[in-house]
Amino acid sequence: MEKKIADYEGILLIDKAQGCTSHDVVNDVRHILKMRAVGHAGTLDPLATGLLIILVGKATKASQYLMSVDKVYEGSFKLGEETNTQDSEGELVASLPVPALSGEDLKKQMASFLGDQYQTPPMFSAKKINGVPLYKLARKGQEIEREPRFIRISKFELLDWNSESKEAKFRIDCSKGTYVRTVCHDLGKRIGCGAHMTSLRRVKSGQLDISDAVSIEELKEMPPSAVRKALIPVSTAVPSIAF
Repeated sequence: MEKKIADYEGILLIDKAQGCTSHDVVNDVRHILKMRAVGHAGTLDPLATGLLIILVGKATKASQYLMSVDKVYEGSFKLGEETNTQDSEGELVASLPVPALSGEDLKKQMASFLGDQYQTPPMFSAKKINGVPLYKLARKGQEIEREPRFIRISKFELLDWNSESKEAKFRIDCSKGTYVRTVCHDLGKRIGCGAHMTSLRRVKSGQLDISDAVSIEELKEMPPSAVRKALIPVSTAVPSIAF
């Protein structure tokens, strides 16, 4: 007789779909596994897809460690247009001509973002100031001063450049807390034509990889034995944490 799913614990890698929140995914997993002790490490915006780390049972103790590791994303941005959210879900606030750029020109501009630096969080973000999420102030048309925070970008690679549509695909390796849409926005500012992010997919978080993730739809169809195999022991992902 198989052990009840409610007795399980470990790290579950979910391939998050576009449009839902990270909290939506947590609620779905709670319902599927029929247990309350479920959390996540590292939020993804509704626009973003890809690797969401779900913590089951005592694995929630590993949250801080798993949130602190570097992340790898693949995505796309469009030059010549700025939005109020710095991504394609926002309202267009500026449209500017894009200078003639080759792929090599764009690579050079992207390379200037490598290394240690300070980044100012966007107004449309969940970061709280005096207990209030910035996006709530932004929706009221308010903009307040935000303290820049330290980030590191290890790689910022151009995967494809369409000079006609002014759209580019990229891959970025960055530290915890990096707003990738702000990197795209700031790149557009540096070039002088503006930009906004059009898609984002997290493919890696520390040593955890999207190739080992399952979708919520797949999880719903998995028998208990398959769920057991999918759960990564905390001791494997975070050897220093003892229970």
